Amino acid sequence: MSGVEVITFGCRLNTYESEVMRAEAEKAGLNNAILVNTCAVTGEAVRQARQPIRRARRDNPEARIIVTGCAAQTEKHTFAEMAEVDAVLGNEEKLASANYRALPDFGVSAEEKLRVNDIMSVKATAPQMVKHIDGHVRAFIQVQNGCDHRCTFCIIPYGRGNSRSVPMGSVVDQARKLTESGYREIVLTGVDATSYGADLPGEPTLGLLAKTLLKQVPDIRRLRLSSIDSIEADRHLLDLIADETRFMPHLHLSLQHGDDMILKRMKRRHSSADALAFVNEVRRLRPEISIGADMIAGFPTETEEMFGNAVRLAEDARIAHLHVFPYSPRPGTPAARMPQLDRALVKERAARLRATGHMLHQSHLDEMVGTRQWLLVENNGLAHTENFTLVAAPGLSPRALVEVDIVGHNGKHLDMQLTAASAA
Repeated sequence: MSGVEVITFGCRLNTYESEVMRAEAEKAGLNNAILVNTCAVTGEAVRQARQPIRRARRDNPEARIIVTGCAAQTEKHTFAEMAEVDAVLGNEEKLASANYRALPDFGVSAEEKLRVNDIMSVKATAPQMVKHIDGHVRAFIQVQNGCDHRCTFCIIPYGRGNSRSVPMGSVVDQARKLTESGYREIVLTGVDATSYGADLPGEPTLGLLAKTLLKQVPDIRRLRLSSIDSIEADRHLLDLIADETRFMPHLHLSLQHGDDMILKRMKRRHSSADALAFVNEVRRLRPEISIGADMIAGFPTETEEMFGNAVRLAEDARIAHLHVFPYSPRPGTPAARMPQLDRALVKERAARLRATGHMLHQSHLDEMVGTRQWLLVENNGLAHTENFTLVAAPGLSPRALVEVDIVGHNGKHLDMQLTAASAA
C-alpha cells in the first residue's frame, strides 16, 4: 500500500478526528501507514480493535501500524505489547503532525513505542480544520472534548481528559469551510457536548453556539447534535427545537437507565422523572421530534424490578432509536468493584431491552407512513429524514435533498415515493 489509511472505531468524534489524523500524518510525510483510531467505551470495543490490527499486519506486512484513540490512551500497554503495532499515540498526540514525524523505527521495545501523555494535564482543545469527512454525506464538527463527570461505569474521562471547549469563532469557521465543500448537514459532536462553553469566556452554551452557527453560516441546511445530556439542556436549545426549522427534530439522549437507585449508583445527575419531563417538553415544542437514547442493561446490583423500571421509561418516553449496551465492567471504575450480575443474566436483560427497542422502533415507523418528508441521501442507496429515520432511496444522488412521500416500511427502513418537488 501507499499513503495513509485510517481505520476508525466508535463515536462521531472519532470519525471527525480521523480526518484530522490523516491530514496531520500526511503533512508529516508519513507513507505506507495504517492509523487505527480505537474506542474504549466497552471491553468488547477494545477487544474488537485488536482483530483488525492483526489483519492489517497480515495484509500489509511492510506498512507501519500506529494505534491511537481512547483504548490506546487507557490501555496503552495492551497495544504496545502487540508485535503487529509499531507505535501507540495518545488522544492528544494523534492530532499533531510533529508526533508522526517523531515516530520510532521498526523493531523497538514496547516502551519505546509509546507516545501517550497524561490526558488530565490537557487544558484546552485546539480547533481542528478539515474540508472533508471521508465516506460521509454529513459533516461532523468537534465542539468539545473530555468530561468533568465521573459516572461510575465510564472509563472515557480517563481516555479523553477533563471537559474543554472549542472557541465559538473557530466552530463557525469550520462550519463555513465544510459548507463551502458541499456539505448540507452539520453534526456538532463532543464527549459531553452539553457541557460546551463552561470553560470559555462568557460561558456560552451549546444552544447559543447552535443559534450562532445557523445565523452566521446560512448555507447550513440541516444542523444536528450528537448525544446530549438532557439535564444540561439550556433555554437556547429549547428555543431552537421550538422555532428553527433548520435544527433537526431528533435528539439522542444519554439516559443510561430508568431506575432512580441505579441512576444514583451510576452517579448520573438526572432522575427518571427528569428524563421523562424533558422528553415530554421537547415533544410539546416539536411534535414530530424523534428521540434516541443509550441505555445499559445489567448494571451491578440491578434487580428485576429495577430492570423493569428501565423498560418502562423507554416505553413511556417512546424511544424510537434505542441503543442498548450490556453492562461491561471497565477496570479502574467504581462500578467494576460493585457486586456484579451473572454475565448470562446481563446478556438476557440486554436482549429483552433490545426487544423493547425494536417494538418502539416499529411503532415509530408505523407513525411515519403517510407523511411527507425531506431526505438527505447517503452514499449507499439509503437516506435519513429530518428526524433521523432511515429510508430506502435507490437511484437518488448522494448529498441530494429531496422531498418524498412515505408509503410504507419493511421493519428496518421506510419506503418512499418521490413528490413533484425536485431536489433542493
